[in-house]
Amino acid sequence: MSATMTPHILAIDQGTTGTTVLIMDKELKIKGRHTQEFKQIFPRPGWVEHNPEDIWLSVTKAITSALKAANVRGNDIAGIGITNQRETTVLWNRVTGKPAMNAVVWQDRRTADDCASLKAAGHESMIRERTGLVLDPYFSATKLAWILREVPGARAEADAGKAIFGTIDSYLTWRLTGGAEGGVHVTDVSNASRTLLMDLRTLKFEDDLLKLFNVPRACLPTIVGSAEVYGKTRGLNGILPDGIPVAGMAGDQQAALFGQACFDPGDAKCTFGTGAFMLMNTGNKIVHSKNGLVTTVGWQLKGETTYALEGSAFIAGAAVQWLRDGLKIIKNAAQIEALAETVESSGAVVFVPALSGLGAPHWRPEARGMIAGLTRDSNSGHIARACLEGIALQNAELLQAMSRDAADVTLLKVLKVDGGASANNLLMQLQADLLKAPCLRPRVIETTAFGAACLAGLGVGLFQDLNQVRKVWQEDKTFMPRMADEVRDALQKKWQRAVAWA
Repeated sequence: MSATMTPHILAIDQGTTGTTVLIMDKELKIKGRHTQEFKQIFPRPGWVEHNPEDIWLSVTKAITSALKAANVRGNDIAGIGITNQRETTVLWNRVTGKPAMNAVVWQDRRTADDCASLKAAGHESMIRERTGLVLDPYFSATKLAWILREVPGARAEADAGKAIFGTIDSYLTWRLTGGAEGGVHVTDVSNASRTLLMDLRTLKFEDDLLKLFNVPRACLPTIVGSAEVYGKTRGLNGILPDGIPVAGMAGDQQAALFGQACFDPGDAKCTFGTGAFMLMNTGNKIVHSKNGLVTTVGWQLKGETTYALEGSAFIAGAAVQWLRDGLKIIKNAAQIEALAETVESSGAVVFVPALSGLGAPHWRPEARGMIAGLTRDSNSGHIARACLEGIALQNAELLQAMSRDAADVTLLKVLKVDGGASANNLLMQLQADLLKAPCLRPRVIETTAFGAACLAGLGVGLFQDLNQVRKVWQEDKTFMPRMADEVRDALQKKWQRAVAWA
């Protein structure tokens, strides 16, 4: 590291539609950033894929551009943190690095029938008890089982340990640390908790779960903590020098919970990205949901594990993108706020954003998006406002379920919000109104990458404890609830009727 430069952290946020890289100094101030989008692949209705090479290229381009924007050299990077789209499943050859097929994305619904068959066979209660998850195509195990079953040669190579499985955190760490030339094959415990293969109590991939999904142990990564040195960069000529520690890792939503400094039981956040993801810290307690949520690992630091309750709505910001690209009633996502404010209310119009099925608390992969209540005087403003209300209403359902599940942990007092769509003031006000709780937006809304940077800083010893992270978090704006109870009740009743039809 240069004697004239302060150490920096490079945070990779590998998301569903693009990769963002942040360069941050040891005070966690952003010095440079770059986002690189990549191609979305839709082979059939309900199927979503990514080319792993496209993902890798987006990462390398974003790293190069972010370093340039920060005017920082690779030698001045003290550590790398990774956060990633979770559940997205890759199987690749350990020797050649070639993927067996495109990555099967978390949104993909091709294994809905497989999940239905496992439910019919009576396996769901055991899976919920062991993994904290539900039997849904969302999670990785049925995606991996599908690849092993459908791709010629994949099963034999996986049985022999030649083909290896990973979520995107695992794939990127392997590539960063040398790939076919000795790349490290690991996954952090938060990502492992999203596979349907790891027991929440033992934090290990368990034989009975592997047998149920017919997944060979030989293809699995080693489960590691969320802030430690996993390996060092190797062979990234022209991108990064050899020897930089890869030292922080968490799934995107857990990284956002960490980046929002939600370190105490009862602290909660909601990330508004492609989907909307609400997580509540439950400390060292495994809280099994009775209300349609899932239980997950938040992070593991120095051997101590923090758990969380999570509610996932598959479509949030993607609904706004659909209004832009599908209906073409806006030219860019930022225009929806002004369009929605051209009307005082959505009237009778209701928008259920189930464009990829319904996630928590309903878990209905067969559900479809719906706009209902249209009349002759309905216009694009009503649809835009109903879209924002739909995003906020589905999150209100999640919080209601979370409050019932976590009643013995603590009561939610505020909700911290982040993600690209949290910049929409009208959406945040609607969210506060419908939750009947304040929503706090931080100055840095890229909290997934921020959380990864914090974990990497802890992993390489730049930060000593959580208090240093807590001090960095700064509030931008608080949205206080102000909607009349009768208006809120009417919106919720309209929503409940529509969801039943979706």
